[in-house]
Amino acid sequence: MTPRGIIKTSIEKGLDIIALTDHNSMENVEVARRLGGDNLYVLAGIEVTSSEEIHILAIFDEIEDARRLQRLVYENLPSGENDERLYGHQVVVNEMDEVLSLNKRLLIGATRIGVEEIVDTVRSLGGIAIASHVDKGSFSIISQLGFIPDDLSFDALEFSHHIKRDEAKRVFHELDRFPWVSFSDAHYIEDIGRRITIFEMEDISLEEIKKALRDGKFYW
Repeated sequence: MTPRGIIKTSIEKGLDIIALTDHNSMENVEVARRLGGDNLYVLAGIEVTSSEEIHILAIFDEIEDARRLQRLVYENLPSGENDERLYGHQVVVNEMDEVLSLNKRLLIGATRIGVEEIVDTVRSLGGIAIASHVDKGSFSIISQLGFIPDDLSFDALEFSHHIKRDEAKRVFHELDRFPWVSFSDAHYIEDIGRRITIFEMEDISLEEIKKALRDGKFYW
């Protein structure tokens, strides 16, 4: 799952746009965007873990906006270093997959930032905040809180590839006040593109995705 491998596989799968959303970090987004070039647009993202252990996709057009969020996340991660024997190496690489550095932070842990603050911060930076895999039994807002508070302004809810849309409508019908999307949530290279959402857009940009979400011009 290096940037080079992700870009190559995404293009082979016929994708036009992806979001790179590593856990609590966006260190490899810039190199992925350079590799994508004109063939694949790479949105800058982070999957942030809130203090409630809820995963939230924070997605941006501008790399610097994602970097601002990353600084806040890094300031609020648990103390201590990543145990590479348990969680593997957290590498930062270049376009040739050569390791430039190792991220020693405990990226697997929850931050000290509450879900409401994360959503508000993402939106204030011009990004979109999506509740991750709401149908899963762990690290989702439903599994952790049992409901979505009325004052949480998610731009969309993401459903995993494990659930079909008809089943989601039956089980989660009370959440239809939000737009619903579904992505591959790929942790392995072969999982890229196993689930996609199609947006009707004038051009490829986050603003067009926002518009498609508002106007209901998307499907999965």
